[in-house]
Amino acid sequence: MDGIVFFATTRLDAVVEFYTERIGASVWLEQPDCTILQSGNFRFGFCERRTAETDGILTFVVDSREAVDDRYASLSDVGESPPTYNETYEIYQCFLSDPEGRTVEIQVFE
Repeated sequence: MDGIVFFATTRLDAVVEFYTERIGASVWLEQPDCTILQSGNFRFGFCERRTAETDGILTFVVDSREAVDDRYASLSDVGESPPTYNETYEIYQCFLSDPEGRTVEIQVFE
């Protein structure tokens, strides 16, 4: 079974541009007021609404610590927390913010 996570947005164009141009996702499907994006097996959509939903974390899993470091370096202008090792979950991770303030995590399982 596949799935999609949707978020309401007040800045559809800016959010889609962030995830496609900066994160590297691709457009999977365009709908009248929604865009569904895909990164690997992760599908997530944004729909134009009067208020934005910014709760939760969009987590992107990469293959190595170097990939986490590279992503953070290219996105440091929106960085919230530089790459660190999380002993509890045995992951290497960093945190960013998208144009509406949603938390974005880049991580690798170790």
